[in-house]
Amino acid sequence: MKKGISIWAFPSGMDVASCIRMAKETGFDGIELALNESGQLGLDASEDELRGYRQAADEAGVSVTSLATGLYWKYSLTASDENIREKAKNIVRKQLDSASALGVDAILVVPGTVGADFVSGSEVVPYDIAYDRSLSAMRELAPYAASRKVRIGVENVWNKFLLSPLEMRNFIDAAGSPWVGAYFDVGNVLATGYPEQWIDILGKRICRVHVKDFRRSVGTLDGFVDLLSGDVDFPVVMKALGNIGYDSWMTAEVFPYGRNPEMTAWQASKAMDAILGRNAR
Repeated sequence: MKKGISIWAFPSGMDVASCIRMAKETGFDGIELALNESGQLGLDASEDELRGYRQAADEAGVSVTSLATGLYWKYSLTASDENIREKAKNIVRKQLDSASALGVDAILVVPGTVGADFVSGSEVVPYDIAYDRSLSAMRELAPYAASRKVRIGVENVWNKFLLSPLEMRNFIDAAGSPWVGAYFDVGNVLATGYPEQWIDILGKRICRVHVKDFRRSVGTLDGFVDLLSGDVDFPVVMKALGNIGYDSWMTAEVFPYGRNPEMTAWQASKAMDAILGRNAR
């Protein structure tokens, strides 16, 4: 397995090239970039801009692991407003195009929401309607993903949707395409379940893994803590990933929380070495 870090570990004002260099300097093999609404790596990013990021990564000696975005909390694939749903699908297409230009073979997609308590003004959508809208979108977008040779990784998030590994497995299978898989987040399931069970059930459908830690006793967003400071049983998680033959990126999704960004990255790097059974660099 390979060791990556999310660009969200670095302050939002730091330019992409600097984040790439810091990922390398703090011991990571790769970095997950994120599509923004505007600015650097925005929805209007040109082919030249994207190739520039790929060149920066090559020169730094790191890989671009995948392409995420936080835009689906604003533009949901399950929104009641059809215009918002179309906007969300166009964001997926832009992600796929951008990933292809970056030489990346997987993107992170939030499949929509039934509700999101931490998002101000978030719409509450009936569960069955959200399911149908999201599944329809996956089926529509799968051929486009195939044309770009980039997998759509559906992430398990705090969206009150796809709440069990059985449901996630069935949803992915119902999409009916090998270009739709799971972007599994270890920490996100801890409030309601066990990551190793999700891994066993999702199996080869998992195309990427986010590594976070969480304290069940807190139970809110404040429960997300530094790696190895929470309740994730990482030896059990790693065994489960080994059992399904997973050998792709393990991406630390950590956040600076106002700290020195280099300190955040170094802490995550050392924790990831321990989780992956590597000698600390």
